[in-house]
Amino acid sequence: MKNKFIIPIFSLSILGLMLVYFLVNPSYQKSIEAKYYYETGSYKEAYTLANEAFAIDVYNRMASTIMAQSKTSLKYVAYINDAKKYMSEIDKIAKHDILSDADKAKMRIMCQIMIDSYVKLAPSVITDNSLVEESASYYKNFEKLLEKVNR
Repeated sequence: MKNKFIIPIFSLSILGLMLVYFLVNPSYQKSIEAKYYYETGSYKEAYTLANEAFAIDVYNRMASTIMAQSKTSLKYVAYINDAKKYMSEIDKIAKHDILSDADKAKMRIMCQIMIDSYVKLAPSVITDNSLVEESASYYKNFEKLLEKVNR
């Protein structure tokens, strides 16, 4: 009868010790905090904390994963910000009554830059879908604009 309880109690105590280690270890504490910031969309803060956690413990896979995902998400955020900037510049150019060849060339270059930048993005399973969808939407708009400017 005693043998039935010894193994489960021993297993639970090992799991308890692992949980305590996970919660007390500064590397994992920073990883948990980084995960929180990643989930709330603060990718820069998440990357910083995950990088610090990884520096403390290079075997911390949670920190490594969050660091990589934050870096990917930051690339998407940068792409979206650039897309907004270029779209506003293109809108200013498009408001002219007559588009000169120089204006068309500027628009063509901006579109080509954004199309080439989009191709370099590589989403993962964890990347926020809203970031992926918004960047894909901008990409399609730049493709359409490039097609119109090339006519």
